[in-house]
Amino acid sequence: MFVFLIAIACLTGMAKVIFTMEVDEVHLSSINQDNYFESIAFADESYSVISSLAQLIGQYKSEEYILSGKALTKEDTREIEEQLYDDFQYSSKYNPNLTELEYRRVYQEAYADEIQSEKEERMRQQVRVFYRLLSSLEASEGIVYYASDGEHVFSNSELNKKEQFTSFNAYMLFGNYQQKLYPKEMKKGKYLDYITQEIDNLNPKTDVIYVAYKESTLQQKVQEWEENKAVAKRYLNEFIIYIAGFLASFAYLIMIIGRTSFKDKEVHLQVFDKLYNDVNIVIVGCLIAMWVALIIEVLHDIYILLTIPILIIVLRMILSLVKHIKNRSLLQHTLIYQMLKKVFMAIKHVFDNGSMAVKIVLLVIGYPLVVVATFFMFPITLGLAAWFALKKVKAFNRIKEGVEQIKHGDLQHRIEIDGKGELSQLAANINSITDGLKKSVESEIKSERLKTELITNVSHDIRTPLTSIITYVDLLKIEKDPELIAEYIDVLDQKSKRLKYLTDDLFEAAKASSGTMPVQLERIDIVSLLKQGIGEMDEKIQASSLNFKLAYPTEKVYVKADGKLLWRAIENLFSNIFKYALPASRVYIDVEDLGHELLMTFKNISAYELNISADELMERFTRGDESRSSQGSGLGLSIAESLIHLQHGKFLVQVDGDLFKVMIYLPKFPQE
Repeated sequence: MFVFLIAIACLTGMAKVIFTMEVDEVHLSSINQDNYFESIAFADESYSVISSLAQLIGQYKSEEYILSGKALTKEDTREIEEQLYDDFQYSSKYNPNLTELEYRRVYQEAYADEIQSEKEERMRQQVRVFYRLLSSLEASEGIVYYASDGEHVFSNSELNKKEQFTSFNAYMLFGNYQQKLYPKEMKKGKYLDYITQEIDNLNPKTDVIYVAYKESTLQQKVQEWEENKAVAKRYLNEFIIYIAGFLASFAYLIMIIGRTSFKDKEVHLQVFDKLYNDVNIVIVGCLIAMWVALIIEVLHDIYILLTIPILIIVLRMILSLVKHIKNRSLLQHTLIYQMLKKVFMAIKHVFDNGSMAVKIVLLVIGYPLVVVATFFMFPITLGLAAWFALKKVKAFNRIKEGVEQIKHGDLQHRIEIDGKGELSQLAANINSITDGLKKSVESEIKSERLKTELITNVSHDIRTPLTSIITYVDLLKIEKDPELIAEYIDVLDQKSKRLKYLTDDLFEAAKASSGTMPVQLERIDIVSLLKQGIGEMDEKIQASSLNFKLAYPTEKVYVKADGKLLWRAIENLFSNIFKYALPASRVYIDVEDLGHELLMTFKNISAYELNISADELMERFTRGDESRSSQGSGLGLSIAESLIHLQHGKFLVQVDGDLFKVMIYLPKFPQE
């Protein structure tokens, strides 16, 4: 704020210096002038006298001469006649059948009185000018002059000879094709042509003008000029100080405007900066123009009261423009840009999302309007229209060719159309259909493969115990030894139980995946459920030499699940761990509170090499051992996944080398 006030003070000082110099008629050009006779002040005083004398002897001469009409030039007469001739053409006396010469003759006769009256009025105006020039000469002090055309004489002294004027210390003599100036500094001044411009209209044979400057008056004028020169130097020094202070403060304001510190790289815009930049510029221009008009023409006595508030507003608005320059939004934050952008976006929106009918109507109506508005660059407009049409035709052809390739079975082909619009959307939709077809085909192939593998696995797993049962039944029919019969019956019992186990698992998997199994969701303490399960399986844990590590939050966490189904899923995971985990290894069970849901993670090291993917492990009748020598059914993970999904949870499997990892996400029970 302090620097801003310094800038305003400097601007006010600059305005004050300029205004004072204008009012006091101080000329900065006098600073570089070494002599009074080279100054604009001397040129103005001399021109006033010499110009008046030149007009008197060259044109007006005397009142009688003017009233006789001799002072009227050919240009004056022609101007009067042409002005009246225009009036005559629109009068009732005009006859279009006459030739130009006849028409001029009729005009001279009809308007003779009007022409003479206008000439007399013009002569009266010249008489007034004649006496005004005489009054101007009489008001000249300290200057001796003599002017004559050989008949008329204008003088303010008895001196009439050239030699008499050369006795003065400063004089100018014009006549007989010569001009004599003294002192010689008069010839060095750049205003000499300005002083003597009226002399060129005189008759060099008869007309003479002698002008001399009295010594007392000349000394007074020189002294005044030197004083004005000193004042001009003082004003110039003040102006330089003010402008240097303003430039320094303005440069500082440019650096800090819009930022809270020098390290702050973000530009902060305020409410004042919401004004559009082009409106800002117009207001600044109007304020400056208004200030100049009021100061010069009306309120020059109170210029300070007007200057300060106007400069505050103008500088603040200029700094707002600087903010937008630093924010790179000078052009974007203009009213014109925003209006054009809205029009463009509206048209673009129609072309991107509108129907083809609307686009055709816009093109039919809009293109002629564009042609009319840009008729001076019609070839460019036509070229752009042709380019646009060609681009759309090429896009349509690419879509047509792509559809042909897809129709012939190339589901890998994709139609690439740049930009937006209906054609681009159509290409994207066709690509989506192609992707859907490709996924459908891949899914069908995978389904067929899974069916084949399922039949193979089911056949293998069921046929093995069934074959054993048939074999031992046949042996029982012929065996007489009681001990062997008992042994065969024991084998039959094992194989029948194995067959029942496989059948029950298959039935449970089918029931779980069908979604018809009843689910009763309730609040379950998951940590207690895990601890209870690990306790119940302590014998199996001891037999497997596995080391279970359970990690859980210190606070109780509850999930929304079916207790029986959840335990069945966890039991399947435990069973999977006992069957496939590396003996004497660690099993990690982690419980994490994720806010709206709870994550259970089961991690163990596999006893078998896991050279299949996690997705393949989730398939039914798939086991970790490809030889299928273990006692599992291959349905445990599939059943667990289906049971978790029934409880609105997620079941994920990850395989990293020999590390087998299962993640179960369940929704938390809402707190009351």
